[in-house]
Amino acid sequence: MKLIPTSGLIGGEIKGLSLSQTISNESFERLKNFFYERSVITLRDQSIDAKDFLAFGELFGEPDQHFLTHYAHPEQEKILILSNIRKEGKLQGFADAGRVWHSDGSYMQEPIGVTMLYSLEVPIENGQALGDTQFSSAWAAYNDLSASKKKRIDGLKAIHQVGGRRRKIGTGEKSDREQEDAQPEAIHPIVRIHPITGRKYIFVSKGECSSVLGMDEEAGLQLINELAEGMQNSNFQYVHRWKVGDILLWDNQAVQHIANHDYEWPKHRRKMFRITIPEKNMFG
Repeated sequence: MKLIPTSGLIGGEIKGLSLSQTISNESFERLKNFFYERSVITLRDQSIDAKDFLAFGELFGEPDQHFLTHYAHPEQEKILILSNIRKEGKLQGFADAGRVWHSDGSYMQEPIGVTMLYSLEVPIENGQALGDTQFSSAWAAYNDLSASKKKRIDGLKAIHQVGGRRRKIGTGEKSDREQEDAQPEAIHPIVRIHPITGRKYIFVSKGECSSVLGMDEEAGLQLINELAEGMQNSNFQYVHRWKVGDILLWDNQAVQHIANHDYEWPKHRRKMFRITIPEKNMFG
């Protein structure tokens, strides 16, 4: 098994590991350490079924089930299907995921620790893969703040909602938006500390944070925007270009991400399996 970091702050690839075979404890420890070091890692050319994918996820902890249960895998309910494919007009998966910068599950009382995607169909245009996923380091963005800005945000908390401000975009299925609106909001510190690396990181996003406790709406949104825009520094980022058979996993306590929706049905087809593991369930 070979661990290959990218040239940037985040991102890496693992070669020589097939998830169709049993992973030794030693190999998993190396993978896990590399994961925390690089925040986003890829395993390419995988050929496994839903059961094997779920078994890999379970090495990190007990996966949860997404509230959009009608997009759950028919045999493995803790796998969420992401897809723009329609049959008889009906979506076969969640098609609207990731349109805004966010951290998965920030709207939950116990946010997501690990997310992993398994790519089954990738949209192609003129031989080029579409639908890249872009990541940015939340800990690098925090480190880049001035001492005065760090002091200013210390102790502040933000309100997170599953739709947040992105519902204004008006995308997605109406029934999905209704279920999103029914989810309770959560309150989290703007600055959190990673339980493994000890790094401080920014935990706000434009997409899912609606206000800051103790601040009026305008001032709170301005602060959220300032912090979120700090993560747009290209030096903090990694862009993943998908191939069929990719398994990509990322540390939601270290990065935020956004999906590029530069493809459209029926010209393009996209299908992935998604697993998420809440922080409280990670690594036992």
